[in-house]
Amino acid sequence: MSAPDEHALNRGDEGEMEEAEDAGSEEEDEGVEMEEEGADGEAEKMVYVPGIEPLRPGEKLEMDRSAYRMYHECQTGAPCLSFDVVKDGEGDGRQQFPLSMLLCAGTQAETALKNRLLVMRMHNLHGTEKENEEEESSDEESDEDEEEEDKKPQLELAMMPHYGGINRVRVSHCGELSLAAVWSDKGQVEVFDLRPQLHAVHSSAAMATFVQQQKEATALFSFSGHMSEGFAIDWSPKVPGRLVSGDCRKNIHVWEPREGGTSWQIDQRPFSSHSKSVEDLQWSPTEATVFASCSVDQSIRIWDIRAPPSSMLCADEAHSSDVNVISWNKSEPFLLSGGDDGLLKVWDLRQFKTGRPVASFKQHCGPITSVEWSPIDSSVFAASGADDVISQWDLSVESCDVGARVEGVKDLPPQLLFLHQGQSEIKEIHWHPQMPGVMISTALSGFNVFRTISV
Repeated sequence: MSAPDEHALNRGDEGEMEEAEDAGSEEEDEGVEMEEEGADGEAEKMVYVPGIEPLRPGEKLEMDRSAYRMYHECQTGAPCLSFDVVKDGEGDGRQQFPLSMLLCAGTQAETALKNRLLVMRMHNLHGTEKENEEEESSDEESDEDEEEEDKKPQLELAMMPHYGGINRVRVSHCGELSLAAVWSDKGQVEVFDLRPQLHAVHSSAAMATFVQQQKEATALFSFSGHMSEGFAIDWSPKVPGRLVSGDCRKNIHVWEPREGGTSWQIDQRPFSSHSKSVEDLQWSPTEATVFASCSVDQSIRIWDIRAPPSSMLCADEAHSSDVNVISWNKSEPFLLSGGDDGLLKVWDLRQFKTGRPVASFKQHCGPITSVEWSPIDSSVFAASGADDVISQWDLSVESCDVGARVEGVKDLPPQLLFLHQGQSEIKEIHWHPQMPGVMISTALSGFNVFRTISV
């Protein structure tokens, strides 16, 4: 099967971006189809569902372009385990193509000295629909070539050297500051001011200056008190500058911003009721003092920073193995979790003391690596797994005859909207908060930016 068309782009050092034009990679999306020879000798297309039946020898997957409203790929050199969306000033609810977005990411390079803290500006992102497909004359062909040239996606990339691999990145705005909190494998949590990089990706002159003056990233603030590596970190959506971080030694620290927003007071008394590594943290979107944590000890805990560090609500056996990731619904009292058992569970916080989820789904064939509720629709969420699949779900769907709707597909949960493939070792996914339905994912094979027809 043919690979996606490649396009030359504006880039910084290692940046590269592609637009899927006529076909995807060999393992693409829910719209992928298998071909089977029918009685008349012609190939019949069949829907392929990951995890139900493996590909047979010689079979390849082909992307169904009609299943996407937008699809792009991006390469940044060394893989990024984590990234976050940087909100811009171009407005919310954007759906009109071409689109643009800002991302902040951190690399996990082969050696500590080769790592980078990246700010990416992706723009001129067009949809998958082609216009003027019928070519009636050579003049029209020339016009279409020029139109396709104008639709090439563009990427500006501003990179700062960072000593140590970056485990997780989370971005927040605090006054005029655009801040990135970074957990690195050198055992420190650092906070960086992204304004120089954001300026560079919007101005060629600023980019030239930025590249000439490029040096190792200097943190506004760093904290070594965890005394261990970690992954869990989150900014409060209610109190600008408030941060929480958790480590592999089970300790959680809360950061309170000092006046000026460039330094923090960190409570040296950790929240330490977990018995093993803290894997993820999420602040409540509605209560300024409440956050949730999940751990390798198989539990999920709800904390209030006004209470003693040993006081919390707990679901001790939330999953049968490590609980890797959690996401707090923006408008409903629901928490979403994903574990090494491949299960996705929805928890009603009003019934959290019962220790029982209100919904549980088993579609992924490997550990869950990322989960996130849609910022637009409170019933919709997405998840990624070590099975190289991204799933999209809608809890508002109560019944749907999937087998009748898509011939050959049976035994799928009615809430399952879409399965996206094409990346290897997917690490993290995010919905774009300003573009309804748009998702970004990072994997060892690079970034995908897409919107499906289902959301």
